[in-house]
Amino acid sequence: MIKHKLILLLTIILFILVFTENLSAQGGAPPPPPDNHGESGDQEGGGAPLSGGTFLLIAMGAAYGTKKYFSSRKKIEKGTVD
Repeated sequence: MIKHKLILLLTIILFILVFTENLSAQGGAPPPPPDNHGESGDQEGGGAPLSGGTFLLIAMGAAYGTKKYFSSRKKIEKGTVD
């Protein structure tokens, strides 16, 4: 049993050492700013599409809430509430 734990521990340490070798917290130099950087006036904003993701998160939250609501009602009816 101890031998299996030792082998597991050594395997985990080996994987950590092998797979974290290429990771680096320091990135390269940032790209240069665009040509119109610092100008005043009407500039283009970012192109982040918010509508699709927001709708998806709201729909998933509503579905999860509905499931939890009906699950709790079933538990109350059965009398198995914690």
